[in-house]
Amino acid sequence: MDKASLRKLIVGPMGVLPTPFDENYQLDLGRMNAMIQRLIDSGVTHGKGVLKIASAVGEGPMLSDTEIPALLRTAVKAADGRATIMLGIHYKDTTRAIEEAKMAQDMGAISLQVTPPIWNMPTQEDMYDFFYDLSNAIDIGIMIYHTHWMTGGFIEVETFEKLADLDNIAAIKWSVPNNDDFELMTKFTDKVNMIDNTANPVGNHKLGGRGYVQSYLDVNPKFDLKVWELLEAKQYDEAQKLYDSARIPLHSMYELVSKRTGGQSILHKAMNELMGNPVGPSRPPSKTLNTEETAELKRRLQDIGWL
Repeated sequence: MDKASLRKLIVGPMGVLPTPFDENYQLDLGRMNAMIQRLIDSGVTHGKGVLKIASAVGEGPMLSDTEIPALLRTAVKAADGRATIMLGIHYKDTTRAIEEAKMAQDMGAISLQVTPPIWNMPTQEDMYDFFYDLSNAIDIGIMIYHTHWMTGGFIEVETFEKLADLDNIAAIKWSVPNNDDFELMTKFTDKVNMIDNTANPVGNHKLGGRGYVQSYLDVNPKFDLKVWELLEAKQYDEAQKLYDSARIPLHSMYELVSKRTGGQSILHKAMNELMGNPVGPSRPPSKTLNTEETAELKRRLQDIGWL
């Protein structure tokens, strides 16, 4: 697929889908199928968001080499060509990243979220070579995940300028160490889709961005689809007010729960449970919400009108 076509598909709210597990922490592929069907039926189709498999919220780093293909195969089959499926590839060297990317392509994924090979402690030249080799090995889209807070994960602006010219680099999951440098994204907006990873979808869109990551698409797809609709209409005040109405109370729940247990999926899984779409527990050592935390989350979902 050519880059222009890929850019039309990697847009809107990114749905970070929690991986469903049963009570024994094994994949529940039936629930994965049901989740994809529910989101598509709610309007998350091509050009209106992305369904991201095996991201951090999807506990991707905790999944085995056999679980990831099973999960992706289920998602692609459930989508049946109606939605953009993206697979997360985490911190792999060039050889393993290409192997997993080709597997994803063969299974029907449209795009990949790829983190830098941080365990190789890459130089900027290494970083460019990694994405160059990956881009040349496949025909699907790549969204670079700029994990600058990780040792070995920082990508300099000059490197991004070269990466943006590669055929299959279709998007950048954008954040920077210094918020004052956020507007540097305008150097790339004509070449790749800039996807906000700073909980600032309005500011990103004003600068030419084409989507955002901090969404609750898996929990309440109609909410984020409405935020995106307002952004596309450039009704920025309304979009900001709506986005903040959920983001502020729900993000502060992370701060509350993280004092007791870690894991990026636990709140998404708890919200899905309360919304009537259970996807099971997170894998240990992450824990499920306790009684008090569940009651507080339920109250907040009621306050924002989701329950």
